[in-house]
Amino acid sequence: MTPQQQNLVETVRERFGPKSVTTDADAIAPWLSDWRGRYHGASAALLTPGSTGEVSAIVALAAAAGVALVPQGGNTGMCGGATPPADGSALLLSTRRMNHIRRISAEENLAVAEAGVILADLHEAALEQGRRFPLTLGARGSATIGGLVSTNAGGTQVLRFGNMRSLVAGVEAVLPDGSVHNGLPVLKKDNRGYDLNQLLIGAEGTLGIVTAASLRLVPAVASRAVAWVGLETPQAALDLLRAMEARTNAIESFEIVPASALSLVLEQIPGTRAPLAAPQPWNALIEAVASGADDEAPGALLERLLGDALEAGMAVDAVVAASEAQAEGFWRIRDSISEAERTAGVTIAHDISVPIPDMPRFMVEGAAAVESRFPGTLVSPYGHLGDGNVHFHVRAPKGADEVHWYPAHAPEITRFVHDLVVASGGSISAEHGIGQLKRAELERLGPPVRVATLRAIKHALDPRGILNPGKLVTLAPEAPAP
Repeated sequence: MTPQQQNLVETVRERFGPKSVTTDADAIAPWLSDWRGRYHGASAALLTPGSTGEVSAIVALAAAAGVALVPQGGNTGMCGGATPPADGSALLLSTRRMNHIRRISAEENLAVAEAGVILADLHEAALEQGRRFPLTLGARGSATIGGLVSTNAGGTQVLRFGNMRSLVAGVEAVLPDGSVHNGLPVLKKDNRGYDLNQLLIGAEGTLGIVTAASLRLVPAVASRAVAWVGLETPQAALDLLRAMEARTNAIESFEIVPASALSLVLEQIPGTRAPLAAPQPWNALIEAVASGADDEAPGALLERLLGDALEAGMAVDAVVAASEAQAEGFWRIRDSISEAERTAGVTIAHDISVPIPDMPRFMVEGAAAVESRFPGTLVSPYGHLGDGNVHFHVRAPKGADEVHWYPAHAPEITRFVHDLVVASGGSISAEHGIGQLKRAELERLGPPVRVATLRAIKHALDPRGILNPGKLVTLAPEAPAP
């Protein structure tokens, strides 16, 4: 620990009590690696403020001392965005103690939640008011609101409601000098220049530490139905989605899963079962909902629409879940793909997006190009078909040694995949952010104007690089290091 860090730690402990700091190496250790275990950092202390005022004071002290801070929520990110530098040059700042839901208004369809609130807890609190927060993902039991805002998280309901950028109505955040931006009040009209709330959403903690957010709610679901559909091609899946959207606005989720991903889950995840009698090349997981008693029952709606699709030859086979337990079983398959891959061996995960009309072609032709260029690999493209987000995962050849194979091949494979994405007019990051995983690729592929503007904003707000150093973009060359 440097003298500056030591002084900061002692001051924080003295001002805010023992709960605000831990220097115990064993207690800090779980928070030094990312979820996938690709990045490992070091930090002499974990700061755990209990309020926005404490965050403000700590950041002001850090700025004055030149001590870098890495904000962290549930540490469920996929790009190493919350992992501290390996040289111990930064201290961790966790918002997990800030876990209060300040208010929920059913009349306003609004919740104000602090950064450390776990997503699943917000779901439960909203349901008690007859409302719901329409964003969910596999890590809902540990992901926190601050992290979801900071990474502009997506999930399985983006098709209908959009990602966090669409669901955040206001942001409270501590800026790099310790000042507090209070953007929580929700105004339908506010033309006072740049939208600072939107600037902070997706900034990955590099421009400010999100301490609370005003979040949009919608009416609770009265009933839902979930179906699993077998298809010949991804194009058939997109055609099915468009046909269903033309006849109803009740489709909330539409996930596409290849046979390779399904078979891996069935092999690796105990208790999972194949939804259909015979395996199909591609599968769609579809959820329809009803919010009121006057809406058509979702089960009847799916049976009617899928019956028409089967008759028209658009789908090969389909089943509508007969119970809530079976519906949850279908979703468990989708939510377990990453876990199954991690259990089975080495996987290079790419979270990319392409224009929606090109998504079916990219899933087939992109996978074929990678498997041809890198013999022995197997590509499993799956994801949120309706919003163009593909989780384009490349599995290593059987028997590959993770310790040696990944560093030897992952950079080349990732460059190849990202080049395919850019050639298709897409983005190398759809919903997981840039972090440190994709920073070099962002700088390589640009666009140059975008990268230069991101760097200029970072330099303007955080010229010393105090907040989350080494993530998203580097400071301009002329900017002093912390």
